[in-house]
Amino acid sequence: MSLMVSISGIRGVVGESLVPDVVVRYAAAFAQYCNRGPIVIGRDGRVTGESVAQLVSSTLVSMGCDVVSLGVAPTPTIALAVEQLGAAGGIAVTASHNPMEWNGMKFIAGTGMFLNASENKRFWEIAAEPSRRFVPWNKIGRLASDPSYLQKHIDRVFDLPYVKVDAIRRRKFTVVADCINAAGGLIVPQMLRALGCNVIELNCEGSGVFDRPPEPVPENLGALCSKVKETKADLGIAVDPDVDRLVLITEEGEPFGEEYTITSVVRFILEKAAAHSSGAAPRPVVVNLSTTRAVDDVARKFGVTVLRTPVGEINVATRMKELQSIVGGEGSGGVIIPALHFGRDAIVGIGIVLQQLAESGGSLSALKASLPRYEIVKSKVEVSKERSEEVLDVLCKRHTGNGTINMDDGLKIDFPDSWVHLRRSNTEPIIRIIAEAPRAQQAQALVDRFKHDILQD
Repeated sequence: MSLMVSISGIRGVVGESLVPDVVVRYAAAFAQYCNRGPIVIGRDGRVTGESVAQLVSSTLVSMGCDVVSLGVAPTPTIALAVEQLGAAGGIAVTASHNPMEWNGMKFIAGTGMFLNASENKRFWEIAAEPSRRFVPWNKIGRLASDPSYLQKHIDRVFDLPYVKVDAIRRRKFTVVADCINAAGGLIVPQMLRALGCNVIELNCEGSGVFDRPPEPVPENLGALCSKVKETKADLGIAVDPDVDRLVLITEEGEPFGEEYTITSVVRFILEKAAAHSSGAAPRPVVVNLSTTRAVDDVARKFGVTVLRTPVGEINVATRMKELQSIVGGEGSGGVIIPALHFGRDAIVGIGIVLQQLAESGGSLSALKASLPRYEIVKSKVEVSKERSEEVLDVLCKRHTGNGTINMDDGLKIDFPDSWVHLRRSNTEPIIRIIAEAPRAQQAQALVDRFKHDILQD
């Protein structure tokens, strides 16, 4: 398995493509990119995280950087710390939703946002240089630990005007939290209890041993669905290992739908904005090309435009910052609320979802029933990086004229009542296929049709 290098950072299988000299090379290059300024690091809790993080820290201080280590912490917490401390950058030691044998690094700029395309280009150029200039013994950096940022992250969410802590506490929700034994295992239960919830913990031990496949998609959340029904909980919450994606389970033990996390949050934030509008033109909502059309339907009711970017948090966040958007994100369960910071964040998503339920007085299933309904089907096909571009070019030529073509990120074809998006993954050697239609069988037929085309080419 080759090392995956993309706008999402680097990822590889530990001991195969992610080996010590690779970690040192990229950590040292990032120190140089940051002009040897202070750097915040944290890790997602997987079993290889401590050894990789120690290697990263040692490399950074050997390059002359002062390092603040948050220990096991969500990626959005690390980004917040970079911003609050005025650090030159940050490194999250994580492979996000990839399996347990993987690890990697996400690189955060001094803005608290991930490196964008031009910043990544410069960083990769530095990483490609044949040697590093480490500092002498009397100029090495200092290493400090600061575990306080989990609580600071929670406090920042509670300070948002959208979140009324007392109103949530009055509902006394029972919540099952599945945190995949990774970075969410401490912060998610801690936050829920501060909101007056009865918390039933599932995979919250922080052992780094994943009890299920780590991507929080419905087929991996059977135990959470069963636990919600068994305990008669109000809802279930699942996060990925580095806690930037939020997925919900209704009180009926059914998936709320990861696409509906962002849809419900967009509606809630736009409702609040409309209620306090001073007549200014509404700012656009920004989502990626793979996000449900339900967001467009919701935004249209408030006279708000939806703009779409290529997949990748930094692509969405950068456009949001340019447009001064108040809400946006990705359909994978990634909520971005700029009033907190420009990054996907499951912690702020939890606060807003519970606030919605507190205000409505109803259930999560009732909330979903009030949203526009579409069915989305996601699949993937293993294809090498080299072959994937060729496959997508062939498919584009084959389907020209069959719908509205967009090639900003792979191939997306919009039909009158449906769409399909095929793109090379930033994090795995696969082509992702996502289709949406009013009915599940329509979406599945689109996925099957294009999967067949890929396998034939």
